[in-house]
Amino acid sequence: MIEFSNVTKSYSVGNKALNGVSMQIEDGEFAFLVGPSGSGKSTIIKLITGELHPTSGTVHVNGYSLERIRKRELPYMRRTVGVVFQDFRLIDNKTVYENAAFVMRAIGTREKEIKERVPYVLELVGLGNKTKRLPGELSGGEQQRLAIARALVNNPSTIIADEPTGNLDPAMSLEIMSLLIEINNLGTTLLVVTHEHDLVERFHKRVIVINEGLVTSDGMDGYYHYEAE
Repeated sequence: MIEFSNVTKSYSVGNKALNGVSMQIEDGEFAFLVGPSGSGKSTIIKLITGELHPTSGTVHVNGYSLERIRKRELPYMRRTVGVVFQDFRLIDNKTVYENAAFVMRAIGTREKEIKERVPYVLELVGLGNKTKRLPGELSGGEQQRLAIARALVNNPSTIIADEPTGNLDPAMSLEIMSLLIEINNLGTTLLVVTHEHDLVERFHKRVIVINEGLVTSDGMDGYYHYEAE
C-alpha cells in the first residue's frame, strides 16, 4: 500500500513542490497520476522510491515509513517497487535476457532463480522469442516492454510507470497500456504517471489529479481534468 498523509516537500531554494498531499493507493489497485508540468508528479515518484524524504507529513510504502527509514533498509524497500521510465534506460551492449537478468544479479539472486524467473517474465511481456537481441534491434514498443520486464523481474508488489508511452505512437501506446493492465490483473499495484488524455479516458481507472502541489481531484471512471500550461 502507498499512503501519503499531509505531505509537504520543500527544496533548498524555498520552492514548495508539495503542499499537503494526502492519498492512499491500496494493494492491487491501478491509478493514474496526472497534472501539468511542475505540478509535483516527479516529487511524488521520488518520495515513493525513497530518493527524497518529505519535509513534513508521512509517507508509507509497502510497510515502510519513508520519513524515518534507515539507510540500510532502503534497498529492501526498493525491491518492492519497480520503476518503468519513459526513456527505457536499457543497457545497449547487453541482450534482452541480460538486461532483465542484470537487476536480479545486482541484488545477489542465485543463477538458478534467474534462469527460472527471466524467461517467465520475458514471455509475459511478449519478448520470449527475442532473448538474444540487443536493445538497438528492438522497436520502441519492444524496448518499453523490456523496460517493463526489468521492473517486474524481482517480483515487486508495486510498479511505478513514469510516462511509459511518452516516446511511442498511439497504437503502441495502447499496447503498452494494455500490458500494464494485464500485469495489474495479476495482482501488482500500478501507478501510471502520464500526460496522455486519450489513454486515461479509454481505460476508466482511478485518476489522481495534482496541480501546484495539491491533489485537486481523485476519482474513478476516467475523470480527467486539469488546466494544462
